[in-house]
Amino acid sequence: MKYAVITGASSGIGTEFAKDLSARGYGLILVARREDRLRALASELGSPAEICTADLSQQSECKRLGEFLQNFDVEVFINNAGFGDCGFFLETDLNKELQMINVNVVALHRLSKMAVKILAKNGGYLLNVGSSAGLMPAGPYMATYYATKAYVVSLTQAIAIELQEAKSNVSASVLCPGPVNTEFNDVANVKFSLPGISAKFCASYALKQMFKKQTIIVPGPVMKAAGIASKLLPRHLVAKIAGKQQKKKLGQK
Repeated sequence: MKYAVITGASSGIGTEFAKDLSARGYGLILVARREDRLRALASELGSPAEICTADLSQQSECKRLGEFLQNFDVEVFINNAGFGDCGFFLETDLNKELQMINVNVVALHRLSKMAVKILAKNGGYLLNVGSSAGLMPAGPYMATYYATKAYVVSLTQAIAIELQEAKSNVSASVLCPGPVNTEFNDVANVKFSLPGISAKFCASYALKQMFKKQTIIVPGPVMKAAGIASKLLPRHLVAKIAGKQQKKKLGQK
């Protein structure tokens, strides 16, 4: 049986990825810190599901996940684990930011390299979950989060081009959604000023585009328009506009 690996599978987009891929006939390898949620999700799926609890902010846990995956025929690998934070850079918690970098950047980088090597055995798909934030030049009041997601977009696009030029049997894609109605808001201490899309729609759209080997995936017309506008306007102005949106999340004008 072909398997799909999903990190951050215990809630939000990760859970919807699992449900969609299960319906497509994939076995699932569900990765997250909360075992109880993973077991609850596994019980709902119509295909075999393996559970691997891991704190991906720890590199040793990333290595352990890689060892666990050696026993499975993996065709899809989704790096979905990640979180954000919002606030004035001088006041935000350094430890939280460093953990964010460990999860959003270091773990994703390590797992992407590992995933491409695993997928190259029989071919497959790598999907990294970025953000529309990663398409912007900067994000005042969510400075660290925007920076981590810019890394994800840049890294994935480079990997995709390398794989294409090598005529590899592996494709790499990056999902760049805007606001999605998930637990992300609570962890990041924000309330979105723009309406969010559903996690189900986001996951479904992303997978359809991933299987078409689309490199940068932006669900929803609003964020597609915002992405185009960000390329046409001066970088400083785009960053100022992004910062204004983040200040609204903080209840400021």
